[in-house]
Amino acid sequence: MFRLRPLISSDIDAICHHREAMFRDMGTDESTLQAMEAPFRAWLEPRLLDGRYFGFMAEVEGKTIGGAGLMELDWPPHASHPTDHRRGYILNVYVEPEFRGQGIAKALLDAADKEFQGRGLVYAVLHATEMGRPIYEHRGWKPTTEMSRRYSGSDLK
Repeated sequence: MFRLRPLISSDIDAICHHREAMFRDMGTDESTLQAMEAPFRAWLEPRLLDGRYFGFMAEVEGKTIGGAGLMELDWPPHASHPTDHRRGYILNVYVEPEFRGQGIAKALLDAADKEFQGRGLVYAVLHATEMGRPIYEHRGWKPTTEMSRRYSGSDLK
């Protein structure tokens, strides 16, 4: 049986591993993963220390088997949350392959819901992989109209 616990600063290696494995599962090439590793770690460390990045780890007999990161984002009041300038953000949801299908991701999402509600947040977002989408939809998450664009140096001239 697994247990959930809040993230602590010494979870940095596990969080970085989960993020890399998540992107690898989505088909991201190794050179991109290597390029992301050091900048993500440098971004994550101060946020773990000061609590801007929080969340939960799933463990079995002291072994980390999954996790979910959470953030509270400053966001302008929006049609989905017209009286609040904050929204929750869930990221780096990952469960080790040999532990999938045991309700761990669902438990992580339930813990995230409770955490956000405890902080008074009324709206949250996440980016779903195709594999994760059914889990999120089953838990009440809905697709939105978000789009993205990547800029290169030549776009900025």
